[in-house]
Amino acid sequence: MTTDPLLKVDGLRIALSGSKTTYNAVEEVSFDIGRGEAFGLVGESGCGKSITALAVMGLLKRPLSLGGGRIVLDGEEIQDASPAEMRELRGSRIGMIFQEPMTALNPLSPVGRQIAEMFVLHQKAGWSEAMDRAEEALRQVRVPSPERRIKDYPHQLSGGMRQRVMIAIALACSPELLIADEPTTALDVTVQAEIIDLMAELCAAKGTAILMISHDLGLVANMCKRVAVMYAGRIVEAQPAEAIFADPQHPYTQGLVSSLPRLGERSRRGRQRLREISGVVPSIQAYPPGCRFNPRCPRATDVCLSVPPDITPLPADSLVRCHHHG
Repeated sequence: MTTDPLLKVDGLRIALSGSKTTYNAVEEVSFDIGRGEAFGLVGESGCGKSITALAVMGLLKRPLSLGGGRIVLDGEEIQDASPAEMRELRGSRIGMIFQEPMTALNPLSPVGRQIAEMFVLHQKAGWSEAMDRAEEALRQVRVPSPERRIKDYPHQLSGGMRQRVMIAIALACSPELLIADEPTTALDVTVQAEIIDLMAELCAAKGTAILMISHDLGLVANMCKRVAVMYAGRIVEAQPAEAIFADPQHPYTQGLVSSLPRLGERSRRGRQRLREISGVVPSIQAYPPGCRFNPRCPRATDVCLSVPPDITPLPADSLVRCHHHG
């Protein structure tokens, strides 16, 4: 555990209300992020990563709701904060980059005005000053000709430029924590690298901690000091980034690592073959009994089919949730 963490999520449970019953979409999720630290949360789509981030931001919408646990920001519990209190926190102390900027940005407002709103709402700046600061924010995220682009609407910008605008909005008021939810989705590889490098550079300069959410284990491991792996609503492993690659403990993590291409590795036929994890992530309404990974796990035994595994502590403040780890 990080001493005196900036963010502490403890026993988080997110409920999904169905027509006749309530399901636990996320449960027993705990992690902490130190000040200025980059922390990764990885897993396939449908594992609960994004709704965990929305819970931290206070943005859960019905049929999802907070079912239990604590969310502590800088020593202050915020899971029961009022909507007005959360609006004050969002932008000023917690920023968020959403995975699709075209839907996150207001299509009817110039991007400069959308950045300027942050300074007006959270720092009580006048509009003239706010627009000047918005232009400087665009310059910091390396948008060319910011004095002209400030008047553009989102549809007039490329995907990479829109994501830069999202970074400018999220970091405008120098928040203590930045949540980046799949920030490079739908971008080509070279633009992905530019966005990640830019985000890391700006956060380091401002001392901002990062919660990086992604299905790309390689991307997260390159950026983050520690990584937690999530599957079917639970964290199944958490280790330092280097250990995740060198010695993954959970079969799911091992599958994710094995599916990554490695430069220079080729099969006997001269072509590199990527391994895959058979099956799909179960739906929230159909989580299997016992270990939730058991239908896809090559190591599953009878105990895995009926008994949910407990968390096993590992060296270096790591953990794994598996009956047959290692």
